[in-house]
Amino acid sequence: MVGAGPNGLVAANVLADAGWRVQVLEAQERPGGAVRSDRGVHPDYVNDLFSSFYPLAVASPALRGLELERWGLAWSHAPAVLAHPLPDGRCPVLWRDPMRTAASLESLGVGDGEAYLRLLDLWDRVGDVLLNALLTPFPPVRAGLRLLRNVHAAGGLRALRTLTLPARRMGEEEFSGPGGGLLLTGSGLHADFSPESPGSGAFGLLLVMLGQRLGWPVPVGGSNGITNALVRRLAARGGALRCRAPVAEVVVREGRCLGVRTADGEPVRARRAVLADVSAPALYGGLVDWAHLPDRLRGELRRFQWDFATFKTDWALSRPIPWAAEGAATAGTVHVADGLDHLTRNTADLVTGRTPERPCLVLGQMTTSDRSRSPAGTESAWAYTHLSQRSGQGGRDGGWSAARRADLADRMERAVERLAPGFRDSIVARRVLAPPDLQRLNRNLVRGALNGGTAAPHQQLVFRPTPGRSGPHTPVAGLYLASASAHPGGGVHGACGANAAHAALRSRFLPRRTRR
Repeated sequence: MVGAGPNGLVAANVLADAGWRVQVLEAQERPGGAVRSDRGVHPDYVNDLFSSFYPLAVASPALRGLELERWGLAWSHAPAVLAHPLPDGRCPVLWRDPMRTAASLESLGVGDGEAYLRLLDLWDRVGDVLLNALLTPFPPVRAGLRLLRNVHAAGGLRALRTLTLPARRMGEEEFSGPGGGLLLTGSGLHADFSPESPGSGAFGLLLVMLGQRLGWPVPVGGSNGITNALVRRLAARGGALRCRAPVAEVVVREGRCLGVRTADGEPVRARRAVLADVSAPALYGGLVDWAHLPDRLRGELRRFQWDFATFKTDWALSRPIPWAAEGAATAGTVHVADGLDHLTRNTADLVTGRTPERPCLVLGQMTTSDRSRSPAGTESAWAYTHLSQRSGQGGRDGGWSAARRADLADRMERAVERLAPGFRDSIVARRVLAPPDLQRLNRNLVRGALNGGTAAPHQQLVFRPTPGRSGPHTPVAGLYLASASAHPGGGVHGACGANAAHAALRSRFLPRRTRR
């Protein structure tokens, strides 16, 4: 197993459960990939380096099946899931109680509470089947048939049309006020959707409804809780993990994967398979030489599109954030944008290569979500904003001088300050992570891309990572792509790893004496 991110560790556990001897090789000093936490901002504060909230983890069949709670994982929830405070003091809030959510939206638009509950009813009819179809190997024949039956029962073509709407249009059609549309479109900030993007409505609905039914939980003590549980479970199954062991090459002979070679020249033989939790561009033409791959794949990979770059700031705060809108103080996640048009202008800047003057933010209040993250009366918090993949390339610092880092971090803080006067006075310490920093800490986050490639429809399903090369199978026998570059893509759900593991278990290329 190349890479000890969540997909790699899930795959390793699935294979170990099947009786395989598994060795995981990880380049970094610690396992976890984009699921790690530390005390690097301030020794009294726990901050997550990358991901923080895990609705897909608690919804995922792959992770649920591993029963990680038996291995020490515990979850915690903020009082509210999500809030979107506005400059005029209004604030739609996604509460765990659907009636409270409906009341929040009703306060912003007459009839919007009932409209929200109608969307929730639609989700309850199709949501579980939709998730099963998305998070299992493609094509999901059985789940797809069940989904069609459920969509038909939920309203047929009208329900299907709703699921295909862009987020802005869904909000306009369903709600009279701004609240519902903001919850839907703001959730697009978690990927690379604009409010007008195809697929943005379904993505926003997915995140909002997962928050309504399951919450957006956090691991008690930091995101390391997920990683530590996966590592403990793997060790109990006899699996081995080696950190500081970067892989330089996948060894291929006559079209068959034989193992890997580490950066220090050590050969590691694979008797059955190699699974790679690395990005598609890092695998094809990187770890696997083009001499072993079809020419067509090289051409297709030139069209591979990364998702937006990311710039993140972590804070240790002396008190909770003093939001002017009371509802924002209760939420684990806060979307910071002046409104729907601000979200659209922000995305337009990204696709045209500009750095937004007033960035939109996703902000996490971690002590609000988990009291163990910092001392009583304080807050561990972070925010990130997206950037164009063309921003800041070149130079020893990747185009990110100290002055440029400080300028964007200051702009992010001013965006919060406008909605929470006095916020900047509460900052005890901060850490700035520009796109090259995120890539240095995790090679898969190329220029800070968090999702292994765009979430847009043209690079999903049969098109992920490339047309005709979807899913975990590669042109090399015994080699499987197990990262977020494969279907179903980004998010901490472990499905990419689980799908690769099941493909390896079913492979016809295994020697007869080793198949199970």
